Amino acid sequence: MVFFTSDLHLGHGNIIKHCTRPFRNVDEMDAALIANWQARVADADTVYILGDLFFRSAYEHTAVLKQLTGVKHLIIGNHDKNWMKKVSLPDYFASVTPALKITHEGKKLFLCHCPVLEFNADYLIHGHVHNNRSDENWPKFKALENALNAGVEINNYMPVTFDELKANNALFRL
Repeated sequence: MVFFTSDLHLGHGNIIKHCTRPFRNVDEMDAALIANWQARVADADTVYILGDLFFRSAYEHTAVLKQLTGVKHLIIGNHDKNWMKKVSLPDYFASVTPALKITHEGKKLFLCHCPVLEFNADYLIHGHVHNNRSDENWPKFKALENALNAGVEINNYMPVTFDELKANNALFRL
């Protein structure tokens, strides 16, 4: 199976308030995100992480990365550069790149962290905007029918399949 996710912000306590995540504290949030991941993703599955895996985390990153099952591909987000310096990336990721084009289920997908208004693919899958409908660019993003937000806030705090991603984004746009 192939999964997509973005903006976990593991270790980032302020993201709970900023995005109104349903967790009491960062330990509860991180435990839930990791448990949800492990419940869905088998070792042979592929996961595309569209940025911001960690942010301001005080713990050992490798301990968490070892718990995240599947063949992982990291699309670099705006909050990834610091923690990436502390990890041997090839030990945990099949690829690490600022953007990626793939073909999935016969569709061309352009994967990146920050959404773009022009992309040469059937779908754009992005992160970065979380569940923020008040952003000045929200009307532009909402109008892009083939742009899918992989952020955990709108995807039930777990990696999701392409079909789930489409369904969750349709609900988020209402």
